[in-house]
Amino acid sequence: MVESQAPESKFAFVVVAARRARQLMLGAMPLVANPRSHKPTRVAVEELGAGVLEYQLPVIPGEGEDKEGKRRKE
Repeated sequence: MVESQAPESKFAFVVVAARRARQLMLGAMPLVANPRSHKPTRVAVEELGAGVLEYQLPVIPGEGEDKEGKRRKE
């Protein structure tokens, strides 16, 4: 599923921003008209905040399953 809203998870946010910053460092054009900064990491964060960056997070098997069966026995 392709998303454009910033991820709620801080870890996912950093991963997406880092990948986009790498693309910008390799010569990709910014998706925002007038970025407030020329630094790739700041531009990537601004793009995520504006909702113009589309990304896809990997699906983790077992995520969202009921975790009751995985409790340790006491």
